[in-house]
Amino acid sequence: MIDLAVLRENPDLLRASVRHRGGEEALVDTAIAADQHRRNAIAQFETLRASQNAFGKEVAKAAGDEKQRLLEQVKELATQVKEASGVAGEAEEAAALALSALPNLVLDGVPAGGAENFVTLREVGTLPIFEGEPTDHLDLGESLDIIDMERGVKVSGSRFYFLKGAGALLEMALMQLGMKVALENGFTPLIPPTLVKPDVMKGTGFLGQHADEVYHLGEDDLYLTGTSEVALAGYHSDEIINLEKGPLRYVGLSTCYRREAGSYGKDTKGIIRVHQFQKLEMFTYIDPADAEVEHERMVGWQEHMLQTLGLPYRVIDVAAGDLGSSAARKYDIEAWIPSQGAYRELTSTSNCTTFQSRRLNVRYRPEAEGPTQNVATLNGTLATTRWLVALLENHQQPDGSVVIPEALAPWMAGITTISHP
Repeated sequence: MIDLAVLRENPDLLRASVRHRGGEEALVDTAIAADQHRRNAIAQFETLRASQNAFGKEVAKAAGDEKQRLLEQVKELATQVKEASGVAGEAEEAAALALSALPNLVLDGVPAGGAENFVTLREVGTLPIFEGEPTDHLDLGESLDIIDMERGVKVSGSRFYFLKGAGALLEMALMQLGMKVALENGFTPLIPPTLVKPDVMKGTGFLGQHADEVYHLGEDDLYLTGTSEVALAGYHSDEIINLEKGPLRYVGLSTCYRREAGSYGKDTKGIIRVHQFQKLEMFTYIDPADAEVEHERMVGWQEHMLQTLGLPYRVIDVAAGDLGSSAARKYDIEAWIPSQGAYRELTSTSNCTTFQSRRLNVRYRPEAEGPTQNVATLNGTLATTRWLVALLENHQQPDGSVVIPEALAPWMAGITTISHP
């Protein structure tokens, strides 16, 4: 949720942000009108209720005909108060709906435009050279007997898979390496729930433009999470947290679920775009003044991971029109995928400023005796199943085997090269 003070005092800033995203500026005008209507309706209700209370005191003092006359007026006033209460309630709902349609304010410097308008900040690493055409990850995985798509489809349907043997070890090793990096940088590990209530899913912004990506269990009215970010954002909902010793950093490891609605025909081969995957997610609660610096730190930890694994990559500043509604800025890191001759996203890191914390009511007290304020929240990926695509393809050998990066060796049960069975 955006700051109401900005809506009321600087609506042009909001209009510019929405325009930057390629959205409709009319959303701002609708929100302004709904907010004003709500304030007027509440004021009318409170005025009538105050009159009702005042009449009640007069009735208590009156007697005879005077009392009867006042009782008639109280009865009429009670009807007006009830009607005003209903109008105020409807106005509250309408305002909440209009405000929830407004995306977060984009930070200065974020590129304008859509997905194709990103800005490349840097490219790191040397692209591998192969004799002949490189083999794609699925052909590698199937020939090495570490990915079984056929049985995944048999058991669960399209876009499901089994990781087998060294493939399963490789994913777990990747998560362990990410957890090691997180622990070295002050993160507290969590294994979060993967089913969350509607208010938590809505509070993180995933029931807006991403609603068709989310699995919903109607009988229980719970949502399967597509990232640990959702549960980690809800962890401190309706709390006043203590940031005196610095930011609260959590890293969540969970299975994630995405419907991949609208992606039919895209990345149908292999494990790039699937319905279920593992993910290790960083999440920070921090003083808003320090959020942009924390964003850069998160990207640094992600880059450390990719460099440790010997993966060439680029960092991009995502354009405003390609940001989720909660993000004020997002950096993606894309690894080189040899079989496609292109960079593909492995990580996203978002600064959500105070947008999520306003919805989820997460606050802190900057001064011991002072008022509370909303915290800033940030999230970023440290590892996902998709990373296996880059690992297999970039480290493939002429004989079809795959060399395991040395950083993963402690968790690979002695396997240094995945060879044909």
